[in-house]
Amino acid sequence: MTSPVVQFSLPEMVVVTGASSGLGHELSRLLLANGVATVGVDVAGAQPDLAAITGYHHVAGDVGAEATWTEVVDYLRQSNASLGLVTSAAILDVGDVTEVTLEILSRAMHVNIVGTVLAIKALVPLMVERKNGAIVAVASVNATLAEQQLAIYNATKAAVRQLARTVAVDHARDGVRTNVLSPGPMMAGLFKRHLESANDSQQFLATRSARQPEGRILEAAEVAQAALFLLSSGATALRGTEIIADGGLTTSFDFRTGAEGASV
Repeated sequence: MTSPVVQFSLPEMVVVTGASSGLGHELSRLLLANGVATVGVDVAGAQPDLAAITGYHHVAGDVGAEATWTEVVDYLRQSNASLGLVTSAAILDVGDVTEVTLEILSRAMHVNIVGTVLAIKALVPLMVERKNGAIVAVASVNATLAEQQLAIYNATKAAVRQLARTVAVDHARDGVRTNVLSPGPMMAGLFKRHLESANDSQQFLATRSARQPEGRILEAAEVAQAALFLLSSGATALRGTEIIADGGLTTSFDFRTGAEGASV
């Protein structure tokens, strides 16, 4: 039998923030299933399913605290493995800008922006030393399209995207690849919070699903596969690129005209 012509390799060890829930959890599972040693970073403890897998190491800490990243780097220095980083930790508060308190603003900045900056700051020197590294900064379709009641979240995700693009340029000649993954709605963390808080969760899900070209909300595992590709050797041509993993949601402003009964 002929061997596949195209074969992608992955970093030997990947750090995933937000590993205890949502996209970070699904990606950690996927990495481990592919034989990649995974370091989960989350303010919450390790999920039992991850902790039970050989090759998983958990750092329970605040992504916006330098002490957390000192612990991560100390662990990474125990080996010379090639490295990857996925920054999927994020928080979201609902409300328009007039309802934003300094506490809400500070919390969002601390996790979504400071946490991403500190993660990249900690790992880039190691990647430069090892002349190889792949970073996937998780932004959101909300970095481009303004979703109502999410002003601060939208702004932080736009900042994450531009941060990653700049890092991509600054360290391209150091062997460090940095790209952006912008998910749309998926059956995980933040979207599930919306769903659970809706007055009529079934109607909410039906309405949001109808906006998707395929008529369904993506699973987090599907988006995790896009992150896996960006980490892989198959993505060496991509630097500062944004992959929009939204099931086609933002491809068109209105793709339902025919389905709604119009002929033109």
